[in-house]
Amino acid sequence: MDERVIANIKSLGIDMIHQAKSGHPGIVLSAAPILYTLYANHLNVNTSDASWKNRDRFVMSAGHGSALLYATLYMAGFNLDLEDLKNFRRVGYKTPGHPEYGVTPGVDASTGPLGQGIAMAVGMAIAEKVSASHTPIEDHSLIDHDIYTLVGDGDLMEGISYEATSLAGSLALDNLIVLYDSNQISLDGKTENVFDDDMEKRFHSIGWDYEFVKNGEDIKTIDNAISKAKKNKKPTIIEIRTILGRGSLLEGNHVVHGKPLEDDDISQLKQNLKIQDTAFFVDEEAKDYFRKKMAERSDSKYQRWASDYKKFSSKSDNLNDYAYLFGRKTFYNFLDFPFVLEDKKEATRATNKKIMNQIIPYIKSMIGGSADLASATNVIIDSEKDILKEDFSGKNIHFGVREHAMGAILNGMALSNLKPYGSTFLTFSDYLKPAIRMSALMKLPVTYIFSHDSFLVGQDGPTHQPIEQISALRNIPNVKVYRPCDKNELIGCWNEIANTYHHPSILLLSRTEVETLENSQAKEVQRGAYIIRKESKQIDGIIVATGSEIAMAYHLAESLWKGQQIDMRVVSMPCMESFFAQDITYQESILPKEKLTFVIEAASSSDWYRIASNKDCLFTVDQFGVSGTKDEVINYFHYDFNSIKNDILRQIKK
Repeated sequence: MDERVIANIKSLGIDMIHQAKSGHPGIVLSAAPILYTLYANHLNVNTSDASWKNRDRFVMSAGHGSALLYATLYMAGFNLDLEDLKNFRRVGYKTPGHPEYGVTPGVDASTGPLGQGIAMAVGMAIAEKVSASHTPIEDHSLIDHDIYTLVGDGDLMEGISYEATSLAGSLALDNLIVLYDSNQISLDGKTENVFDDDMEKRFHSIGWDYEFVKNGEDIKTIDNAISKAKKNKKPTIIEIRTILGRGSLLEGNHVVHGKPLEDDDISQLKQNLKIQDTAFFVDEEAKDYFRKKMAERSDSKYQRWASDYKKFSSKSDNLNDYAYLFGRKTFYNFLDFPFVLEDKKEATRATNKKIMNQIIPYIKSMIGGSADLASATNVIIDSEKDILKEDFSGKNIHFGVREHAMGAILNGMALSNLKPYGSTFLTFSDYLKPAIRMSALMKLPVTYIFSHDSFLVGQDGPTHQPIEQISALRNIPNVKVYRPCDKNELIGCWNEIANTYHHPSILLLSRTEVETLENSQAKEVQRGAYIIRKESKQIDGIIVATGSEIAMAYHLAESLWKGQQIDMRVVSMPCMESFFAQDITYQESILPKEKLTFVIEAASSSDWYRIASNKDCLFTVDQFGVSGTKDEVINYFHYDFNSIKNDILRQIKK
C-alpha cells in the first residue's frame, strides 16, 4: 500500500507538470518516497488545522519540487482538491509555480531561490528553542516540535547553506533534520565537476550528525534514518542517494530536471508504476490509507496539545505574557513612553541602542542581533542574555559574519510567531537582499537595522560608503524604509515597527552625530513626511531631506531667510513609502506641485525624480565614494553647506 501511495504521488505530480507544460519532473520521481515517508511516519501535523502552532514544520527548500509537494499534500488530506492540481501554475489556484506561504495549506515557507529554505529552517529551529525556553517550565510541552527540510544539490552549493548550517551546528539544533535528495545532477549536467564535497566530512566538521541511505526507494531505511535523527543531540543531515527522474525514459539525465515528460514516457512510466494511465487518476484506497495512517499517529497528539493549551490560556497571566508565542498580536504606544534620553548630539545608532534597550523588554516577541557587528551597529540588549547552545532563554543572537544567512534565519523565526531583527552596515545589506525580498513576499514582520547609512563614514572608503543601497531597498515592494533624523523621529519609527505585522521594516541609522531638532515629531513618522520648518510668509521653495541631512536642510533654510529673505519650507521624509500611501490631499499639502522643490539625501538620486522639480534640484550622490576624512569626503562630493546653499540660490534666481 505504501508503494501505491508513492506511485500515485508520482503520477499526480507528473500529470500536473504535463498539463501546465511547465515544471520539474525529475525531483517528483526521485524524491516522492522521501516525502511520503516523512509525512506518513514522522511529521506531526493536522490537516484540518494546517496552522496548528505546535505542528512540525516542513520546508521544501528545493522549491522547484512544488508539484511533488502539492501532490503529497493532496494525498495526505490538506485542503487542496483536484482542480488545484489540474491548474498547477495558474492564477487563482492553490498550486503556484513554487511553494508560497499563505497560499497553499501545509506550506510553511515560500521557497524557490535555492538555499533560502534550509536557512529559514535553521531560523525555525532557533525559534522553537527560544519559544520553548520562554514558556513556563510546566508548559514546555506546548512548544516541542521538530523542523524538517528537503534539499537538493543546488541548495547545498549555495553559500547561504554553509553559513546557516554552520550556525546550526554551533547552536547544536537537535530539532533540525535535513533530508538531502542526493542525485548528483543539476540543471546543466552531472555535479561531479562542480560539486564533489564529502558531505559526511563537511557536516561532521561543523557539528552535525550524518546519516546515509544508499537507495532512495527504500522507505524502511529512510524511516529508520529519520527515527535515529530525532534522537540525536545535534542537527542531522540524511543523505539519500536517488536517481533523478527515476522510471522516466530520461532517467539520470539532467534534461529531466526541468522538462515535462512526453506522452509516451508518461504512459510507460504509469505502466511500470502499476497505476491507471488516466490523467489525474486517484487511487482512493491508497489515499484513504495515507490519510488514516497520518491521523492515527498525529490526532491524539493534536488533541492532547489542544487540551493543554486550553488549560494554559485559561490563566489570564499566561495570555498576557506568552500569547505572542502562539501568534497573538500585541500593539503598543511608544509615543507616550517615558524614554530616558540625553539631549545631546549623537549618532542615531547610539540613540537607537538606548531606545531599543528601553522598549525591547516590553516587546516580548522581539529578538535578534547582528552579523558580528554589535559593537558598531550598537544593536544589543544589555539586560538580556546571549543565545547559546546550552541556553536559549536570552534575546541576543550572535549570527557571526553571516549576513545572507542572518536574513533568511530571521524569516524562519518570523514564520514561527516571533518579530526578529538583525543588523549590519548599510553597504552589506546587499548580502541580505535575497532574504529581504523573501521577507517582503511572505509579508513577514522582520526588522533590518542598517547603520553607517551614508558616505560620511569617511575613512573606511568606497566599499563601506553606501550609495545605491537606499534606493535598492526602497524599490522592494511591501517594504518600509525608515531614515530618521534624530531621537524624536527614531521613537516614531519604533512605534511604527512595533505595531507592524504584515511587512518587513528597514531602519537606517547614522554613524554621524546629529542634533535633536526643535520641530522634529515622533507622531508624524506614521505619515511618512511632514513640515519640520514652516515658511515664515510665503513658499519660495521646498527642501526635502532625510536622516542626518535634515539638520543641514534646516540650517540652510534659516540661513537663506536671514541672509537673503528667501522663504523655504523644509520637509522631513523619514519614510517615503508611508508618505506615498497618504491621500493626495495630504501629499499636496506638504509638497505643493507648483513650488520649486529640492532634495538633499547623501545617496542615489533615483528615488527622488518624482519629487524634485528638476535634476539640478537634486543634491544626491550618484558615484562611488573615496577614502578620506569626513571633511575631505564632503569636499570631494561638493556636499558642504556653502556649495549646496549657493546651488540653491542659483536655482531660485532662475
